[in-house]
Amino acid sequence: MPRIWDLHCHLVGTEGRTPEERMTTLLSYASRMGIERVCVYMGMQFLHHPGPDDLRQQNDEVIAALSHYHDRAFGFCYVSGEHVEASLREIDRCIENGPMVGIKLWVAKRAEDEALNAIVERTIKHKALVFQHTWVKTDGSQLAGESTPEGLAALARRFPEGNFVCGHTGGTWELGIRAVRDLPNVSVETAGFDPTAGMVEMAVRELGAERVLFGSDAGGRSYASQLSKVLGADISDIDRALILSGNLRRLLAPIVRAKGMRFD
Repeated sequence: MPRIWDLHCHLVGTEGRTPEERMTTLLSYASRMGIERVCVYMGMQFLHHPGPDDLRQQNDEVIAALSHYHDRAFGFCYVSGEHVEASLREIDRCIENGPMVGIKLWVAKRAEDEALNAIVERTIKHKALVFQHTWVKTDGSQLAGESTPEGLAALARRFPEGNFVCGHTGGTWELGIRAVRDLPNVSVETAGFDPTAGMVEMAVRELGAERVLFGSDAGGRSYASQLSKVLGADISDIDRALILSGNLRRLLAPIVRAKGMRFD
C-alpha cells in the first residue's frame, strides 16, 4: 500500500466540542484508512463571506487543532478577497510566523478577480501553496463569488511562478481538467464529488500523474468513498503513489523545509 497524504480535510462534519477534539476524531478515522497526514482548512463552521475577525477566529481554530498533531497534520490559512489587508495580516501571522503551509480561497471572490493579486503575491513570497475551491454547477446553484476552473486558470496565468490547486477539479471534472490543461503550475485534486469511474484516468491522461492530488473533503465526505477514486483507477502503481502522496510532498517540500518542520 502506498503512503497516503490527504490534501483536503475540514473540522466541520467531525465530532468534537473543540478543535482539538475534532482533530483527534478526524485522525482516528484517517488512521483506520492508512492515511498518514492530512491538510486542514477553515474552522468549526463554514462562512461564505467571513469578516476580518471571522478569518482570525477560523485560523485560530485550525492552529489549535494542529497543536498536538504537527507530525500528522498541516494547516492552510483561510483568506478572502473581500478583505485583502486582513488576509495579508493572516498570511503573515499564520504562515510566515506560524505553522501553516498554504492558503484556502473559497467563495467570497471569484478567482479571476484582481482583488486576489496581493494575496497570491504574498503567498508565493512565503513559498506556500494556493488552494482555490472551484465548482461548475449545471443546475443554476452557483454561489455568488464561487470560482470555476476557468477563473482559476486566469489567476494562474497571472502568476506562473505560483503553485495552485484546482479544488474538486471543478466538480464537473471533465470541464475542470480541460480548463487547466495548458497550465503546468495548476494541479487538480480528487475531493468532494461522487466517486465516479474515469475521473482519475482522464486527469492522468490529460495532465500527467504529476498534476493530480488525492483529497477527501472529510468530514463532509468519507475517506473510503474518496480513496476509491484513486485505488480503483486503471493507472500504474507509480502514478497511484504520486497521486496519493508523492505530488503533495513535492509541492509542500519548499515551505516545510524552510520552516524546519518534520517532513518524513
